[in-house]
Amino acid sequence: MRGLVGFGLGLALASSFAAAAAQQGSTSTPELHVLPVQGTVYMLVGPGGNVTIQTGKDGVLLVDTMVESLAPRIAGEVKKLSNLPIRYIIDTSIDPDHLGGNAALAAMGATGATQVPGGGATVIANEHVVNRMAPPAKPGETPQPVRGLPNLEYYTPTRDIYFNGEPVIIFHEPKAHTDGDSIVLFRRSDVVSTGDIFTPDRYPAIDRDKGGSVQGLLDALNHVLLLAVPERLQEGGTRVIPGHGRVCNEADVVEYRDMVTIVRDRIQDMVKRNLTLEQVKAAKPTLDYDTRYGASDRFVEAVYDSLKSAPQ
Repeated sequence: MRGLVGFGLGLALASSFAAAAAQQGSTSTPELHVLPVQGTVYMLVGPGGNVTIQTGKDGVLLVDTMVESLAPRIAGEVKKLSNLPIRYIIDTSIDPDHLGGNAALAAMGATGATQVPGGGATVIANEHVVNRMAPPAKPGETPQPVRGLPNLEYYTPTRDIYFNGEPVIIFHEPKAHTDGDSIVLFRRSDVVSTGDIFTPDRYPAIDRDKGGSVQGLLDALNHVLLLAVPERLQEGGTRVIPGHGRVCNEADVVEYRDMVTIVRDRIQDMVKRNLTLEQVKAAKPTLDYDTRYGASDRFVEAVYDSLKSAPQ
């Protein structure tokens, strides 16, 4: 019972910290808060979303880096947890609020890291992230350096490393929020970091221009549910760190997955009846969820476009 109370308190604190960060004016200093999650994993909450931090005898691993302007303060929070260098950074997508701090934080990494000539942290991302950040140069052109570009890309369904005494497994989730999404499983700590595939305080952001789709998003959410195991009565068990919002467990992901499925099915029915986008919006397919997740226009537009473009 004590563990459940602590977890509930962590949820409340994370939710309040995220809300406070979102409400801050542009002239105030954004707040950063670090919360213990489980095992060797922590969550740093800030105005740019969440950063997952894993610490241990080998050094520090980060999942996402927020924006560059916050990098010195993120580094300061990391130093409170460990005096060892940042060895790995994993980018969950190409979004600027998830990889904007790559260059600054990677530069604070370990000297002589195995993957990086001359030192610095190893920055890992799916190949689609790298290709979108640095498209191949045209014939006769010299490729231009790209600040914060990952220096280790993966193109297989998974990539894994053993770090700080546990397997860390990176899964590519194709055509979800974008075409280059990754989720990260810390197997011994029993924590999943999802990036913007899962954002419990808002509707999903399906970026159609970057290869996202509603079916890919649902596939990714179902994959998270395969990895997550609840404790008794759906409390505790695997912890899930979203791209934005509070620490969650399996039941939260189930609820979110079901919402996306229901909205998808409602819009699919309207698409089959040849309704236009404006008619779909007027029908308000998200009405019973809007009080919880906020404005839905962009989500509805993305789902509609995704379904209209899908092979019949």
